[in-house]
Amino acid sequence: MTTHKTPTPSPEPSDVSEQMRVRMDKRAKLLESGVEPYPVGVDRTHTLSEVREKYGHLAADETTGETVGVSGRVVFVRNTGKLCFATLQEGNGTRLQAMLSLANVGEEALAGWKSLVDLGDHVFVRGEVISSKRGELSVMADSWSMVSKALRPLPVLHAGLNEETRVRQRYVDLMVRDEARQMVYTRAAIIRSIRETLHNRDYVEVETPMLQLIHGGAAARPFQTHLNAFDQDMTLRIATELFLKRAVVGGIDRVFEIGRIFRNEGVDSTHSPEFTTLESYEAYADQFVMADRMKEMILNAADTVGSRIIETDAGTIDLNGEWRWLGVYPGLSEAVGEEITPETHGSTLRAIADKHGVKVEPQWDTEKIVIELFGEIVEPTLLQPTFVYDYPPAAQPLARAHRSKPGLIEAWDLIIGGMERGTAFSELIDPVVQRERLTEQSRKAASGDHEAMQLDEDFLRALEYGAPPMGGIGLGIDRLVMLFTQTGIRETILFPLLKPELG
Repeated sequence: MTTHKTPTPSPEPSDVSEQMRVRMDKRAKLLESGVEPYPVGVDRTHTLSEVREKYGHLAADETTGETVGVSGRVVFVRNTGKLCFATLQEGNGTRLQAMLSLANVGEEALAGWKSLVDLGDHVFVRGEVISSKRGELSVMADSWSMVSKALRPLPVLHAGLNEETRVRQRYVDLMVRDEARQMVYTRAAIIRSIRETLHNRDYVEVETPMLQLIHGGAAARPFQTHLNAFDQDMTLRIATELFLKRAVVGGIDRVFEIGRIFRNEGVDSTHSPEFTTLESYEAYADQFVMADRMKEMILNAADTVGSRIIETDAGTIDLNGEWRWLGVYPGLSEAVGEEITPETHGSTLRAIADKHGVKVEPQWDTEKIVIELFGEIVEPTLLQPTFVYDYPPAAQPLARAHRSKPGLIEAWDLIIGGMERGTAFSELIDPVVQRERLTEQSRKAASGDHEAMQLDEDFLRALEYGAPPMGGIGLGIDRLVMLFTQTGIRETILFPLLKPELG
């Protein structure tokens, strides 16, 4: 006795809709008729952009006699009796009209188009380049074929694509919103400009480890992981600083890296657990040289993406204007209406914090409180480019002591639009002082401070071989893109980290 097994149905997405079932049926019909709904390729001769560039001058109802093969995603379709219209779109957003007439493609092909093609499909069209009677540049098809059958319908712009969906399904966002695609190109242009600026200053780009035995280079909580090959606990890097400085010790006098950083901290409109930074280090430079480098990079990036004048909700930012310098203690003093110095007692600072609604932790020392007060009270008011400098040592354990002002360090943060965009300092190269600083950091880590750095013996050994005087920069790429586009950090990162979807 022969038994016949029931064919196992193809697995379906968990959220399949009636529209998807209709599209899946069309896919099946293509296969049944011997047509591949996802061919390996098509005989495309031109991109849509190339057709527009070459033939965009055509007058209404003009023909060319030129045959092209083009492909794109169907974003508009209108089917009438004997003539069908479709708008095709390619990756950069360029659109071109396709026309299919009964006379040119035949009854079978036209019927197939009407019954099988949906919005979102990728199709291939071959035909003559013409201009329609209304003056619309078009390809009058003599044949068409399916390139990729879309099983999910495109969302209705502004109605079916809320902010959460846009960020979570960025691929859909890119399909339907010009602004989303432009963000990708803007970010790439900014990064390219930064690279070019540094290359023109004889900097060398390098890559440093993302997996590290010891976390350091910043005050941040790291992500923990485990390397099975060594049976070794490791962390994802929170900064590129310590390895780049090793390179300078070794003789690479001007060095930089643009790379991903990981910090196991909060998520909001200005912070992401993974983000991109530029760090650069230059031998025989100091904080003031690095300020010139920073300004040059930002102005060049502004020229690349548009304008040095940026309109914000808080007012107009003029990058052509003065890039002022503001000391931490004078700036805080002016803001709170009383003089604050490195000698100001902790009780006074806590009273100021209470008055201004700034939360401070009981274990914080006076330096930490001053940094927090400035960040909460003064920083948001700094609309124009401002180098905030003369910080207390707690701000940067890797910066050198000020050359002429006891109790301060040579470091600055660049504030534009009320937000920190980058930082720099004259680097600490004395291995004895650096060991003291990192030892104190390691004590804080042992006491439960998850953001404190660990003692990196190999980094200290490198400094003990003799590091030249140097300046260093840290620039947040995402925050620079945010400045030029006036968007939140989730919009500037192509695929930001999000909470898992429920259900």
